[in-house]
Amino acid sequence: MKRALIIALREVKTYLQDKGDLAFSLLLPVATFALIYGAFGGQGLFHGTAYIVNEDTNGVYAKQLVENIEAEESLDVELLSLADAESKLERSDINMVFLIPADFTDKLRTGQPAELTFMQRGNGGQEGQIVASIIRGIVSQLNQDFQVRGQVEQALVGKDVAPSKITETTWQFLDRERKYPLVGVKEVAVGNKPNTVNEFLPGIMTMYVLFAISISAAVIVEERRLGTLERLLTTRLTAGELFFGKWLASVSRGFVQTFILLALSYAVFQIFTPLSFLECLLIAFVFAMAGSAIGLIIASVARTQDAATWIGVFVTMSMTMLGGTFFTISKGTVIYTLSKISVNGYANDALKKIITEGGTIADVWLELAVMAGVAVVGLVLSRLLFKAIPQGK
Repeated sequence: MKRALIIALREVKTYLQDKGDLAFSLLLPVATFALIYGAFGGQGLFHGTAYIVNEDTNGVYAKQLVENIEAEESLDVELLSLADAESKLERSDINMVFLIPADFTDKLRTGQPAELTFMQRGNGGQEGQIVASIIRGIVSQLNQDFQVRGQVEQALVGKDVAPSKITETTWQFLDRERKYPLVGVKEVAVGNKPNTVNEFLPGIMTMYVLFAISISAAVIVEERRLGTLERLLTTRLTAGELFFGKWLASVSRGFVQTFILLALSYAVFQIFTPLSFLECLLIAFVFAMAGSAIGLIIASVARTQDAATWIGVFVTMSMTMLGGTFFTISKGTVIYTLSKISVNGYANDALKKIITEGGTIADVWLELAVMAGVAVVGLVLSRLLFKAIPQGK
């Protein structure tokens, strides 16, 4: 046991001294989380930018249309020249532009139909399609305003009322209706706003821990090929002690990595209480045990370093996807059934119960039991398959 601990401590010390290894283990998870936080950490309701080319700069109705779009709370408006818009579309800086033609106001004044244009790259992108839908609603409202004005003018034919007065009065009533509608629509976000930290942190952390453990499996395969493991057996070290030492080293590496990531989250996001932090460390330790056992199985069955690397990547990505790292898996689906084989899923669920739901260790006993069971079964299986010497013991 003592010799196994010495092997584990030596490898953990090497890990902490290897800047490249530390960068992969710590900086990559932080960078990945930062990207996801930037992409999904914004507002719960939609908010986009409407890029508009207004060639009817002096037109009253063009100005009114732009003002109506600017009044939409879910949209920011950026005015562009036609040349700038075409250049940005060409470079894919933007995906969609709304074009108001130069004769827009003149045609509406003479009762002719005016045509507005959406210039888009490809399908315009998801945000562009939503923005276009909102603008179509605003244009539809403008059409209704003109229809109301036309009906009022027809009703007042021969009443000796100036057309300008009809227009002014009609717009006043319509403006009042927009501000104080008889039927209003209100958007209400039901439940708490999704917390990006709570949603993604557990999955990203477990994914990279499993990646690191898989890489350590490839290292064991290479040590076997180079004869490093065989030379260790020429000392008083037994094959069992060597095996257990490698497992302890992998567990320690995974736990140290998780501890640092959790400590950074504790300091930056303040999402833990002291007790919940310790509970998360316990979950991380049991997960590291299970993941390390899986890593030793990979190291035992792989014959080359490349094979171990690819098996590790496949296992890690499969468990990551099935574990619900980046999306919620709906119950009753085939993927939900398959997710039961992912040790990541149990670790993610346990961490989310502690972090998000305010649970305790008593609430995650099932997840801990499953991960502990994976660790025990994985250790037994990998010990039976483990060979320090190719074609040997």
